[in-house]
Amino acid sequence: MEKETPENSKLEESRLGLGLAAIGRPEYINIREHPDEDKAESSYRQRAISLLEFAYQKGIRDFDTAASYGKGEQFLKDWYQEKRYPDVRLSSKWGYTYKANWEIGFNGPHEVKEHSLDKLREQWSNAAELLPGLKTYQIHSATFESGVLKNKEVLDELHRIKWTTGIQIGISVSGANQKDVISAAAKIKVGGKDLFDSFQVTYNILDTSTHMVLKGLLEKGKTIIVKEALANGRLLRNRNYPRYEALYKILDHFAYGYGVGTDAIALRFVMDHLKPSLVLSGATTKQQLDANLKALSIQLSPEELASLKKFHIEAKAYWLERKHLSWN
Repeated sequence: MEKETPENSKLEESRLGLGLAAIGRPEYINIREHPDEDKAESSYRQRAISLLEFAYQKGIRDFDTAASYGKGEQFLKDWYQEKRYPDVRLSSKWGYTYKANWEIGFNGPHEVKEHSLDKLREQWSNAAELLPGLKTYQIHSATFESGVLKNKEVLDELHRIKWTTGIQIGISVSGANQKDVISAAAKIKVGGKDLFDSFQVTYNILDTSTHMVLKGLLEKGKTIIVKEALANGRLLRNRNYPRYEALYKILDHFAYGYGVGTDAIALRFVMDHLKPSLVLSGATTKQQLDANLKALSIQLSPEELASLKKFHIEAKAYWLERKHLSWN
């Protein structure tokens, strides 16, 4: 069967964006290929600015960061304020504070959550410097436990930001109960209108538990942003995960057939199965981003999608496994 390419198929595309979670700090929860790279902050800034410009020149227009991504928000701000490209769509998040202070092997939580009104105002004052490129501002990892979805002062302040700037207000979610948090947030109204226009969620071959709720939101015109589409690197062949060997074999088979890497197949699965507004690449090098971008040149068949869908696991199992990933 002939493989679909841009030359022989008109694709209904999700956009591919660049997430800065692993670009703005020397350690992140991920399976990295280059653990011996120069960890100096100055080197990271140089690589980040170079990667952002490379991504833009390759056609990427969506860039996502957070106040807690080390220097990620600052690096994005430095690049944007220098280039001032009028067509970029920037997004950031508030609610976590970076505590590792660029210390390698930091003994403690790298990020500390605080969904208070004071933290929102503090972090918004920095994120607002990304305007007018900033199009979406999100609660970082909203949970029931933090109480943020019932904090009237915070919700009113988010509504004020939305009303005065015209940007989208969103949430990002993590954990086994992602779909429940999303469903609850989608019902919140301020001033008689939906507060949240954007929902950022972990979604990949292994965890598709939010599929139905996200489809419903897409039908309502909401923005859906997918993060961790490669499951923090677990979808790339790794000897530490022998239980995924059957999945790795299928990914290798499809990758060979399309002439791309397995990363492109995993990204394309999200694009074709869910059709979200945006899928974030977590690339930290130009080579990785180039490989990810090849997902835009293919389209998986219904049969191929069905074969990959079978590898989903229970959300609790997925997040328990993720919890045991180390910062490196």
